[in-house]
Amino acid sequence: MQVSSNFHVRRFLAAVAVFCCALFFGLAGCHRSPSGDVVATVNGKEILRADLERNYQSSLGDNPQKPSPQEADIRRLSVLHQMIQDEILQQRAAKLNLTASDEDVNAKLTELKAPYTQDQFLSLLKQQNLTLDEYKRDLRRQLTTQKLMNKEIESKINITDAQIASYYAAYKTGFDLIEPRYHLAQIVVTNMPAQQTGNLQNNKAAGEADAKKKIEALHNRLESGDDFAALAANFSENPNTASMGGDMGFVAESQLRADPLVYDAISKLKPDQFTDVLPVYDSGPGHKIAGYAIYKLIAREPAGQRELNDPRVQQAIHQMLHDAQKQLLQTAYLEVLQDEARVRNYLAEQILKQGGQ
Repeated sequence: MQVSSNFHVRRFLAAVAVFCCALFFGLAGCHRSPSGDVVATVNGKEILRADLERNYQSSLGDNPQKPSPQEADIRRLSVLHQMIQDEILQQRAAKLNLTASDEDVNAKLTELKAPYTQDQFLSLLKQQNLTLDEYKRDLRRQLTTQKLMNKEIESKINITDAQIASYYAAYKTGFDLIEPRYHLAQIVVTNMPAQQTGNLQNNKAAGEADAKKKIEALHNRLESGDDFAALAANFSENPNTASMGGDMGFVAESQLRADPLVYDAISKLKPDQFTDVLPVYDSGPGHKIAGYAIYKLIAREPAGQRELNDPRVQQAIHQMLHDAQKQLLQTAYLEVLQDEARVRNYLAEQILKQGGQ
């Protein structure tokens, strides 16, 4: 009986030991080293090194200067931080049944492809090192985040007339224009080589003669009634404005007067009219012609105080208050989600362990 009793005791102790080990490793599971393919986990969901590298390379853009190893790691950590935040949002959206559907993705994809031919669209994806499936995956995540923000944030924002009036009273001087300003759009063609054009057609003039020919052809199309914004988006060679249909925003009169030829041409326009072809000069010695431009006047605002009853003032204040409240709520919302999430950043741990070498 004693032997049998000891045998059962040993079996019991062994079982306890196995249970304790299992419990220990279960609790410490999040501390086990992952495979080299994993750079972080969010609530157990792995973020893969391949996805991090794709987003990292995309973040570098067309910058020809290669970052140092330390700069590269800093950027990777920043990109990974954004990916972790995105994964937290994706998981919350899934929990609330807000994940974008195939119909949502396909409808948005059709909208985004509309300005391009199929070959142009695939070429753009290739430039970004994306396959169509990868692009649709990213699009689904973007739409999912948008649906989540609409439900959790946008629905809680309510800007009242009293808030608008209070803001105007506090910052009235900010609506007093000290000089006239002009809302302009432009179509620019250069005779200089460029790394990127920014236009939908990836169209670039090859030298001085081609630049003149191209800008004159575009001016003729405007004279025939073609849409200014569409031509700018497709053919303008200013990457800063082409994607916005050539929209330059508001330009102060003093800034325009710095180029008397441009100011003289624009000051004679009425809204929705455009200039003749005008030369664009470089900033180097001699101010050589660097290209040509056509400007469109969208609106002209005189100097003076803008009153609260001006719809433009109310709209501007409403937008500012809305954006500020949205930013505040989004920041707080993400902080709460991060507090609730179980996050492990293996890349950060690896860099710290290596001493940043």
